[in-house]
Amino acid sequence: MTRKTLLTALALAAGTLFSHTALAFDFDDVARRAKAVADKPFVRPDAKLPKVLTDLNYEQYRQIKYKADKALWRGNTLPFEVQFYHPGLYFNQIVKMNLVTADGVRKIPFQPENFDYGSNNIDPANLRDLGFAGFRVHYPLNDKNVKDELIAFQGASYFRALGKDQVYGESARGLAIDTGELGGEEFPVFREFWIEWPRPEDQALTIYALLDSRRVAGAYRFKVRPGDSTATEIKARLYFRDSVGKLGIAPLTSMFLYGSNQPSANEDYRPEVHDSEGLSVESDSEWIWRPLVNPKRLLITSFGEVNPRGFGLMQRDRLFAHYEDLDNRYDRKPSVWVVPKGDWGRGRIELVQIPTKDATNDNIVAYWVPEQGPQAGSQMDLEYTLFWQASQETRPALAWVAQTRRGRGWTDTPDNTLRYIVDFQGGPLEFLKPNERPVAGLWANDNGEIIDRQLVKNDATGGWRVIMRVRRNDDSKPLELRAVLRKGDDNISETWAYILPPEPR
Repeated sequence: MTRKTLLTALALAAGTLFSHTALAFDFDDVARRAKAVADKPFVRPDAKLPKVLTDLNYEQYRQIKYKADKALWRGNTLPFEVQFYHPGLYFNQIVKMNLVTADGVRKIPFQPENFDYGSNNIDPANLRDLGFAGFRVHYPLNDKNVKDELIAFQGASYFRALGKDQVYGESARGLAIDTGELGGEEFPVFREFWIEWPRPEDQALTIYALLDSRRVAGAYRFKVRPGDSTATEIKARLYFRDSVGKLGIAPLTSMFLYGSNQPSANEDYRPEVHDSEGLSVESDSEWIWRPLVNPKRLLITSFGEVNPRGFGLMQRDRLFAHYEDLDNRYDRKPSVWVVPKGDWGRGRIELVQIPTKDATNDNIVAYWVPEQGPQAGSQMDLEYTLFWQASQETRPALAWVAQTRRGRGWTDTPDNTLRYIVDFQGGPLEFLKPNERPVAGLWANDNGEIIDRQLVKNDATGGWRVIMRVRRNDDSKPLELRAVLRKGDDNISETWAYILPPEPR
């Protein structure tokens, strides 16, 4: 062992190191590994965790914490620190961790003494060389003297990040395959990570990952740029062992239990419970807002697009009084906005909504599906950026939907109608003259009819409110409604595109 190699190894163990000027590893190295993996038959990893870890319940697993003073780069002048997740419970896949330095690539060893096992009856001596279940990066996001969690990778290809003054909510994934299909979903997994050693002046951290699944292997690069809206710049190269019927690119996963458009079926002190409230889509021709619902059976809808400008699962409502949840702080959950880079061609943005009875299940998924599914032996290159937003949320320059509310019709006698109230605000509405008023364009599909309609000025917000009473012809089929505000021949608002899910027979 040379003196330089020895110093590097000692520094890694102590969590202190030197700044570097050149790195001996990059995206092409991961891509070569992914290609080599894809050229071989898929082998499902066998974790073989000790029973003492697989038998843990949720609360017991939560007691296992990485010791903060053992964090990678703790005590250094670097802007980032890294802590690791312990395997156990349903986090049973071992993930290899590596550090990229100017001196080469170094394996990050699993050391059980770096974990606090709480009150669990676990002997760390029996866990040596076990391996990690993932990791999280810390950064002084809200206070220059405190390194908060910035991004975490744990479970399959899931990861989630935070911007300033946010709390964890929806997640992203590396890839989704056959989501919502009758044959079942295939879950690609990040098998190995490489973390670049940052310099003291760096404002971004680079992470590489190797993805593997039965039909695809891939190389990923994440450039994480913390801020008010933390950006995750993603570059991926995918190699397909077999054809894929439905490939979900830039998948987002969230939770919607109930909201202003779908009140709780049970008595609850919280007016709304959701990590996201709507799907936003930007194309060359229009902006679309689809409020989320909690259906009684699986509901899949989509919007066909060519080279979408962006889409995201958004949490627009930022008023604490609309949630009243001090533990989960739904008012601080991030919206996640996807910005494609390059030509994505023809395809669709698909929204999958799954029934759920509680807030512990992520029942909402959104992603891009290319028109032509990949074939066996093909390669696909992708680039896009995820923005984790709150105070600087992406909205159209047009008027946007501030809220959607639903109730029964006006009369006391049941007449099988529903009333929808849609509030638009912002954009061109702020510049209308006192004697000007927009025109509401309303539409219902063949399964319904609009019985009454009104457009009134909302003096409380300065916006305009669309009120409509609708009747669905067949409750076993979905009812689709649309509303947009116009001035002359021009749309001056995004399109409100609502789906009333079918009722099971």
